Amino acid sequence: MTQRINYIKASPEPYRAFGEVHSILQKCGLATDLINLVYLRVSQINGCAFCIDMHTRDLKKLGVSDEKLTFLQVWHDAGTLFDRREKAAIAWAEVVTRVAATHAPDDAYQAAAAEFDDKELADLTYAISLMNAFNRLGIAFRTTPAAAYAKA
Repeated sequence: MTQRINYIKASPEPYRAFGEVHSILQKCGLATDLINLVYLRVSQINGCAFCIDMHTRDLKKLGVSDEKLTFLQVWHDAGTLFDRREKAAIAWAEVVTRVAATHAPDDAYQAAAAEFDDKELADLTYAISLMNAFNRLGIAFRTTPAAAYAKA
């Protein structure tokens, strides 16, 4: 994969604004590993190699098990490996990421709202939206994953 442009260098102000949102979300009260699981799942759905690499590394640094990382894509079939809040967050992330197809139905919203209060659900949805934006940048401009640099 060859990077097309360095969008951060080409247009740094919007990137800084996204970075500010990211910083706010890191302090919003949701568990850091939960947010990063959501970031990774969104990136898996969208197929962003750069973000999949980055968030897998971040989750490993946080001590998330290899089993969770392996089974995230098939979390429905992972038994009790994921707790209720994680399952609710991942399910909501999938619905919001695929919003053109899902239209975020009431039952999906109610399932998420049963686990998260209004602020948490808003923050979770901001995190999902932010990662979808970053994925689109990473994919559009072919941002090279760190693992690919390490092999080069």
